[in-house]
Amino acid sequence: MNINIQGYYDTINQPWGQLFYQLVWHNLECEDKKILDYGSGFGVTANHLALNNVVIAIEPNVEMLRYRYCTNEYTQINGGIEKLRDVSDQSMDVIVCHNVMEYIDNRRELITEFNRILKPDGFISIVKHNKAGKIMQKVVLEYKIDEAITLINNGNVESVNFGLIDEYDNTELIDYCEGILEIDKIFGIRTFYALQKNELKSDPDWITNMFKLECMAEEIPEFRNISFFHHIILMKK
Repeated sequence: MNINIQGYYDTINQPWGQLFYQLVWHNLECEDKKILDYGSGFGVTANHLALNNVVIAIEPNVEMLRYRYCTNEYTQINGGIEKLRDVSDQSMDVIVCHNVMEYIDNRRELITEFNRILKPDGFISIVKHNKAGKIMQKVVLEYKIDEAITLINNGNVESVNFGLIDEYDNTELIDYCEGILEIDKIFGIRTFYALQKNELKSDPDWITNMFKLECMAEEIPEFRNISFFHHIILMKK
């Protein structure tokens, strides 16, 4: 997979990138937990969670680690699913896997490994693309009608920084869990601000105002169904 690392790094440091992380984190706050962040990227979430937790981060792309956020202490490992096999059974309170499964083909195997290392009372935090929200953005903001039609027809389109996105819906996620895990909660992320022009986002109050609005709408089904991302909490049955 060809990754535009500099482009992705620039994006997460824009106001809309910062807001994305704030919206994920406010439903992920925990203390004194042992956390695994799989596909940790630049380590933004791992670094944030390491302030009050013991965090192990696994990232397969060594180039991304050169940009790594590390103001708080956590363990960083370069590798993929083979590194998960070194983690002890039922040793993690929380597993984080954000915007990763769209780019891998061993999803079922990955979920099985997560279940093995997750404590009985732990949870898994998955962030994934939501097709309806992506179609809304393609039509309303970008005016990419051909790509919107491709998505409606269950095809896949390219992302700016990560290449082809292999979409999967929430029903498929449940299937990957094979009855060992179940969805506890679903939050919508980027419900409104994906449809705004970026020039609006330089307003100094933009993050504060949009954070409040997005949080109000994140569990309302009508809005959650058209959000760009879904933040899903999985727990053991």
